[in-house]
Amino acid sequence: MSIVTVQLGQCGNQIGQEVFGALCSDIRGTHGLCSKKENESYQDSCKERFFCEEESAVPVARAVLVDMEPKVISQTLSMAARSGHWKYSSHSHFCQKQGSGNNWANGYSVHGPRHKEAIMNLVQKEAEKCDRLGGFFTIMSMAGGTGSGLGAFVTQCLRDAFPTSFILNHVVWPYGTGEVIVQNYNSVLTLSHLYHSSDALLVHENDVIHKICAQLMNIKQISFRDVNQVIAHQLGSVFQPTHTAGGGSGYSRNPLGDLMETLVPHPEFRMLGLRNIPQMPESSLPYSTFSWPGLIKHLRQMLIANAPMEEGIDWQVRPPHPSSIPSTNKPLHFNTSIANLVILRGKDVHSMDLGSFQDPSLYTSWLNPQDAFNAWKTPRAFNKYEKSAALVSNSQFLLKPLDSIVGKAWNMFASKAYLHQYTKFGIQEEDFLDCFTTLEQVISSYTNL
Repeated sequence: MSIVTVQLGQCGNQIGQEVFGALCSDIRGTHGLCSKKENESYQDSCKERFFCEEESAVPVARAVLVDMEPKVISQTLSMAARSGHWKYSSHSHFCQKQGSGNNWANGYSVHGPRHKEAIMNLVQKEAEKCDRLGGFFTIMSMAGGTGSGLGAFVTQCLRDAFPTSFILNHVVWPYGTGEVIVQNYNSVLTLSHLYHSSDALLVHENDVIHKICAQLMNIKQISFRDVNQVIAHQLGSVFQPTHTAGGGSGYSRNPLGDLMETLVPHPEFRMLGLRNIPQMPESSLPYSTFSWPGLIKHLRQMLIANAPMEEGIDWQVRPPHPSSIPSTNKPLHFNTSIANLVILRGKDVHSMDLGSFQDPSLYTSWLNPQDAFNAWKTPRAFNKYEKSAALVSNSQFLLKPLDSIVGKAWNMFASKAYLHQYTKFGIQEEDFLDCFTTLEQVISSYTNL
């Protein structure tokens, strides 16, 4: 099944281009470390998912690019074409002359309705090119105006136009120190609207990715491109083909559907986080060896201690002891999960025992650990890593940042700071209050796991 990617705003377009680049370089690589037959079915499966073969020999990304100013889209189109290995369709982008000025309400209430028809026509055309549409993957930032405001509007339109398709929103969480003075408002509005129309939100935090660039990738002067490449690598490690449990010998048919089925058992819990191991500069790969038990042990501790990467994990955090009394006094910093998915890629992958992830103490009491944990595997290595593991987790990992963003936005709202910028585009105080209520409910649900 095919996935149509919708890239929204500057952030969404820059990350989208890196994602397609990473997928393409992975399927072109000769580093598969698996049989020729396995490699070919992997490549075919990836191409069907993300690219359509047109008359030209170069695969064309199944994507729609949307921004309210032309600069980033024209850069994105030309960078893809210059790679020589893939490109965007020349008819699947939409841009205007002036941006949304970091104003969520401008993107949502003005640009959205004004350009709805043009944008949805592009999406419809892309969807019609798919033999079988698996769903939509949108990429956007939460802090700005176009990605967040227009992104929330477009997601609602997707839900209305394709009521039975899966929608996964990839959301980039702003730096805590701030890029935009109203980023907390924009974030609260984005998240609460997406919660109503999306099937799940896959979140990357800029602060976390920045740390990975500095500490694991050893990059001295970190650019947005460095950050985006790490995000693209992590997304590729989830979306490239794998064998799902019980999926027989072929590659999984519907990646978005499989993801939702394994990770979103209840509509109140839609926040997904992503952890990868190992991550290092390409130049270090030849000097590194990894064992599956070592990788799995680290990945499990990253999950329960809520560590974003394998460096600096708190090994003191332990799961609570199972007791007959439902425990309300969980150990401090322990990250309780609703559902986890581990994806293993590389050699000897089928021999690996993942029983440590089925420990009932990792999960909330109302789910059976056998249902809450899934593993997907493939002997095909990913992006030059002989062995690599990814963990997609629906857990309490975002509680702190979410609580902090809602708190900061509430303080500004209480003193009516900057509200006039939103009311002039029709977003009223009641709308803000509805959004706060939605997110307070999400926080409380995750807190009580």
